[in-house]
Amino acid sequence: MKDSKGLSDILREKGYRLTPQRMLVLEAIEASNDHISAEEIYSQARAKYPYMNISTVYRTVELLKELGLVTETDLGSGRLLYHPASKARHHHLVCQKCGKVQDVSSSMFQRLQHELMASYGFDASLEHMAVFGLCKDCRG
Repeated sequence: MKDSKGLSDILREKGYRLTPQRMLVLEAIEASNDHISAEEIYSQARAKYPYMNISTVYRTVELLKELGLVTETDLGSGRLLYHPASKARHHHLVCQKCGKVQDVSSSMFQRLQHELMASYGFDASLEHMAVFGLCKDCRG
């Protein structure tokens, strides 16, 4: 989030307290170049603050999710992964055989979004999702 306000700035503007524990969660999410699980956030935060509690991580990511600041995605690993919403304008193709994950531009789904609106009057939120199937190598 180098090009815009950080998560802590946005939370502060919305009137939320920035406790040291909350700051560690925000720091872990913003520093991640990829999706990060609550367990990974907890591990990073606990390394800096041994009294950190995993429930604080879950409450903080839930708050960030409710505020639209992070996205939550299941890439098939059995864990929910988080990503700053400002970096989440992409989707994923997840191979159900080998587990390979490939990023896909959100433009691939624009037609689907328009078709759902035109045909069903349904305004689909297609901002960050995973599509499961078989990759080229595993089909082959």
